[in-house]
Parts: sequence; C-alpha cells; structure tokens
Amino acid sequence: MKTTARWILAAAMMFAGTSHLFWAGEEFQAQVPDLVTEVLPIDKDAVVVASGAVEIMLGAALIALPKERHRVGAILAAFFVAIFPGNIAQALGKRKGFGLDDDRARFVRLAFQPVLVAWALWSTRR
Repeated sequence: MKTTARWILAAAMMFAGTSHLFWAGEEFQAQVPDLVTEVLPIDKDAVVVASGAVEIMLGAALIALPKERHRVGAILAAFFVAIFPGNIAQALGKRKGFGLDDDRARFVRLAFQPVLVAWALWSTRR
C-alpha cells in the first residue's frame, strides 16, 4: 500500500511540476506571496518555474531513488511546509486560481496541506 501511495504521490508531483512549466503557470502565480518578490530579486513567474522544477525532481526521486525514499519523503514534506505560506497568501488575499474562487474553497485547500505532509512521510517510511 505504501508503495502505491508513493507512486501516486510521485506521479502527482511530476504532473503538478509539469503544469507549472507548461499550462498552469499563471494559476500558480496566485499562490506566490507578494513578500517573496518584494524581498528577493525574482518575479512570480520565476518562482513558479523554480517550484515546478523542484516538484518534478522530487517526484522523480521518489521513484528513481528507492534507497533514499525516507530522505526524499522528508524533503518533500519540508517542501509542502515551505509552500504553505503561499497557500495562506492566496486565501488571505482572496486570489483566484485553480477554481479556488471563494473563501471556503481556499480554506479547504489549506486544510489539505497537512494531509500532503503526512502522505509524504508515511509513504516513504520503511
């Protein structure tokens, strides 16, 4: 069961990362907090591209590095925690993206983030 869950998570990460790069970049920009571009010399598109590349690499690593799956799972969980402020910014800023066009939908999305963290950790435990 853990193997199946890990493969599903890997596929989801690679799909999400690919969507960052090719067709949903503008949607993902709604999740980039303004503070990031105010503090760093980077624009929202670059943040989306970089995070997409990271998602593809982490998804691939879940499959390609079976001996490192525990470490990759921990890194992926940390990634999910690191992007959580973007989800908060989207909710508080009432930014539309991915059909999250009302407060309820945006806050339900926030509640799903801990599930992703738990999934990454559980599916990569020995």
